[in-house]
Amino acid sequence: MDGINAAKGDIPPAVSLRLQTLTKRADFQRASRSAHVAKPGFILQMRRRKDGETPCPDQIRVGFTCSKKVGNAVARNRAKRRLREVARLGLPQAGLPGHDYVLIGRKNATAALSFAQHQKDFQHALDILHGTRR
Repeated sequence: MDGINAAKGDIPPAVSLRLQTLTKRADFQRASRSAHVAKPGFILQMRRRKDGETPCPDQIRVGFTCSKKVGNAVARNRAKRRLREVARLGLPQAGLPGHDYVLIGRKNATAALSFAQHQKDFQHALDILHGTRR
């Protein structure tokens, strides 16, 4: 029943476009030395991986982090859940294969801003990092 009412743009991406999550500290450190864009609700870092660095070179990888400045564990987890959903909706279509993206939560902003604003800011940040917008 839901499939009948669903818009064509709501189709989930194929399994091959599934995002891989960054887990190793070294990956986060390499991303921190790369290009980044700061938005009111988050900071987005982007890094192009070198050839042979990972088994699947065309995979889009993404990481999420929030420091204790964001708040207690509940606040940090809420902020990361919002960032994960923004990335899940935006990166499969707009992300570049062979790149790592890291979203960093910001104090008093990540959990407070509307989700629509997060999505708009995320797309704008991707456009800047990809060189399509200034």
